This record gives sequence, structure tokens and C-alpha cells, in this order.
Amino acid sequence: MLVKVFPIKLKDGAQAAAEAVVREFAPKGPGAEPGTVSFRVYRDPAKPDYLLFVEHFADQAAYDEHTGSAAYRELIAGRFAETMTEFVEIDHELVVAL
Repeated sequence: MLVKVFPIKLKDGAQAAAEAVVREFAPKGPGAEPGTVSFRVYRDPAKPDYLLFVEHFADQAAYDEHTGSAAYRELIAGRFAETMTEFVEIDHELVVAL
């Protein structure tokens, strides 16, 4: 299992636009990818213009397929990227899950 976590700082006032892109992307990208185990995006009500992505993939090949898809290129690398000011990509290893 490959776990990716992305804390993402958005441009001021970009929260609604970023969330709209994520909602459009979810069924077209991760929702249609057999190797994507889970795709979750969280907002922090106390921290505007910020999103946290937590994603689980079967393996590195599934992640590569995810980031190489047409939906990802158009919506995440394209429109969503225009709403960001910075992001960090953090790999995690699962210890326990219920």
C-alpha cells in the first residue's frame, strides 16, 4: 500500500474554486481507477484556503497511473494547480487501520 498526503495552501479566496475542481475530479480520476484504494480531501474550517489530500494506492504503479491520467492532467495539474500557492508531497507507511 502506498499512502500519499498533501497539505496544500491555496491562493487567498480560492477555496470554493479548488473544492469544485476536486469534486469534479474525484469520479473521473480516482473513482475510475482500480488501483486507487481511497481518495479523500479535507478542509480545515479554522484555516481558510487550505486543503489536505490523503490518498491510498495499491502500489507505485497505481499512483503513476493516477497521475498520468487525462483527468489528472486536465483537472489537478491544470485547473487545480492554478489555485495553489504551495504543497508538500509526503509518503507515509500504514501502521494500523480499522
